[in-house]
Amino acid sequence: MTILREVITVKRPVDEAFAYVADFTTTTEWDATALKAVKVTPGAIAVGTRFLVTCAMPVGSIDIEYTVAELEIPNRIVLSGKSKLFAIEDTITFATVSGGTKINYQAEFKFGPLVGSLSGMMQSGLDKMGRESLAGLKKALNNRFPAPKYDGAANVADRLIIPKLARFTRHGYTRGRKHWNPMSADLRGKHMLITGASTGLGHASALELARRGAELTLVMRNPTKAKAVQAEILRETGNENVAIEIADLSLLAHVDALAERLLSAGRPIDVLVNNAGALYNERRETSEGLEASFALLLASPYRLTLALKPLLQAAGRARVINVVSGGMYSQKLSVKNLVSDTSDGYSGSVAYAKAKRALMVVTRHWASAWRGDGIAVNAMHPGWADTPGVQTSLPLFHAITRFALRSPAEGADTIVWMAAATEASKLSGQLLLDREPQTLYLLRGTQEAPAERKKLLQFMEDFAPVDAPNDAAQKQAHAG
Repeated sequence: MTILREVITVKRPVDEAFAYVADFTTTTEWDATALKAVKVTPGAIAVGTRFLVTCAMPVGSIDIEYTVAELEIPNRIVLSGKSKLFAIEDTITFATVSGGTKINYQAEFKFGPLVGSLSGMMQSGLDKMGRESLAGLKKALNNRFPAPKYDGAANVADRLIIPKLARFTRHGYTRGRKHWNPMSADLRGKHMLITGASTGLGHASALELARRGAELTLVMRNPTKAKAVQAEILRETGNENVAIEIADLSLLAHVDALAERLLSAGRPIDVLVNNAGALYNERRETSEGLEASFALLLASPYRLTLALKPLLQAAGRARVINVVSGGMYSQKLSVKNLVSDTSDGYSGSVAYAKAKRALMVVTRHWASAWRGDGIAVNAMHPGWADTPGVQTSLPLFHAITRFALRSPAEGADTIVWMAAATEASKLSGQLLLDREPQTLYLLRGTQEAPAERKKLLQFMEDFAPVDAPNDAAQKQAHAG
């Protein structure tokens, strides 16, 4: 038997430190040897919960199946692990001390006969591994990371179409995650509103944020699907704090009714994720007479966000996350051409991209105008993700690129990071992909003039809620 012992002290309350470590999927964030970690059993973490962790070896890798053997929240957890080469028992205890939490970590290795004779020789290597792992855990729990900055080297790559597009693929996600910081922020008690949560990015974001303890309000159009998603999240994460709201966000009347319900409830919103979207291959109008792409992708998030601003302000250091698309790189803002009046020559993908370009402009305006309101406003695009929307609306694109597409969870990762990571609150007015700020313009000639931005903001005033809070900065922009 070989025993490792390490002790660290972190500046976090004991319940937060325990919650982070007890979810053993977080080992990939602080243990350099952990390549992949997944929770195998559904529900809240309890005795019997199983995790599968893939760890790096001097040659290759090894899978370790951990089972929670003992659980005393928030003071003690024991995990029993089995692999082909050894058995391991991790005992981790947590105690409140002055200034934070003391964490005692002990790992007992039992090697098989072929490896046991070498255990003495392996002790120094295992000790080093233990020290490095606990140093990583301390770094994660101290949670002191600077806001990411736009990379100058990436700026060069952004001028080259093919390298930039390659970053939209699964390869880009895999490349990016090698440099990510841990996310140990405690989300319990944080209220997050996600639109379009039934499938794709919204669904993946909801699952992950619920797993991390956030309290969610999910906006969906179909009541049957909404109840199924709510039940799924409870089953998979054990999180009971998931409410649903039914609204067709392509209709401004539904947006207004939703906002009225939320404002009447008065619950502050820490994070608003404007994700609801669809790509229409044929031009269509809503029952309110608006072109559907414009209504759902631009007018709706614009109107909803303005209406909910009081709840965002009430939260203190709130965040608005607008989901855009890499397709916007192909389009220059043109208010005149923002809404297609005819089906002749209509392109759903172009209409989608135009609306997302406009939403990016609105994002940057809000970031500036609301700087003094404690609200960070950013946009993200998911890269190329294999979502139901892509499969149905862009079948040819999906057929050509399906082997390079990201999973919905990979595409949604930046949403989760923007909602959860402490350093993400230090950013505002940025476009992000894979947790990194990106250029706003890829192609020559797609950057709009200030006069066009002003024109858009004036145009969008017609779609603001009637009793929207006064925006002094917006008035100044119009006067300039």
